[in-house]
Amino acid sequence: MTVRIGISGWRYDPWRGVFYPKGLPQHQELAFASRMFPSVEINGSFYSLLPPESWAAWRDATPPGFVFSVKGPRYITHILRLKGIDDALANFFASGLLDLRDKLGPLLWQFPPTMRFDPARFEAFFRLLPADTRAAGHLAAQHDARVAGRTALGDGRQRPLRHAIEVRHDSFVDPDFIALLRRHRIGLVVADTAGRWPDREDLTADFVYVRLHGAEELYASGYTDAGLDRWAERIRAWESGGQVSDARLTVPGEPPHHVPRDVYCYFDNDIKVHAPFDAVHLSERLGQPSALGPDGRFSLESSPLHRPTPVR
Repeated sequence: MTVRIGISGWRYDPWRGVFYPKGLPQHQELAFASRMFPSVEINGSFYSLLPPESWAAWRDATPPGFVFSVKGPRYITHILRLKGIDDALANFFASGLLDLRDKLGPLLWQFPPTMRFDPARFEAFFRLLPADTRAAGHLAAQHDARVAGRTALGDGRQRPLRHAIEVRHDSFVDPDFIALLRRHRIGLVVADTAGRWPDREDLTADFVYVRLHGAEELYASGYTDAGLDRWAERIRAWESGGQVSDARLTVPGEPPHHVPRDVYCYFDNDIKVHAPFDAVHLSERLGQPSALGPDGRFSLESSPLHRPTPVR
């Protein structure tokens, strides 16, 4: 699968009885969501270091072939603002995300609207980011005492790692930033933020990471049929290695390498339960099997991603 359409997070009170079946226990929600969509974005890792047992439990609750994306800690991006982050970065990789094993997908690094583009600071950060899980394990082994006794360093196998950057300050609309991303093969997040922050679609890596926060109202508004058609057109172009004619680019022109790209797309318009329905309707436009039953509701019986192993 080269295109994965999913949701950002899965634990939301308003989703119960709407996306999730009535009466579904909370501890079964990830198992259910992972059988509706091929990928989910983990947001809890943004707010604090999560315990190793959580990562292992999430890995075991999801079916074969499922992929998580993981949001990097705000301690690194928002509080330290990339200054003196060596220990914090090692602690993050030691906290257990490597225990996702082959279900570990891209890592998302989101920066605050107040943070400007500093070429030297971002160059140093990109040099620290591990390119594969073996390098991440070596970095994790340098963790400090703050996580001693609660670490997990994965299974030691070497798997490639992808990193994506989401920025929210106009200073990043800079050809030098695009060149820096391309040099390090790091993805620029295509973020629909209801016009609140910069929205650029330069292709900078061998994958594209899309976050759809809401077209009109941040985190709340749903997407119209025309809006979903527009995103489907873009994803088809990116998957095939091309670019749409109306792309919003910092560096005009075709992408430097016309090669097929994997696409990870997450709906983050969760407040009014639009995210899962928008995600499945976009998937249908891309020719992917629908997880909706004849009654327009999600169920394990209707999902093509469901595995016969019972959900526990």
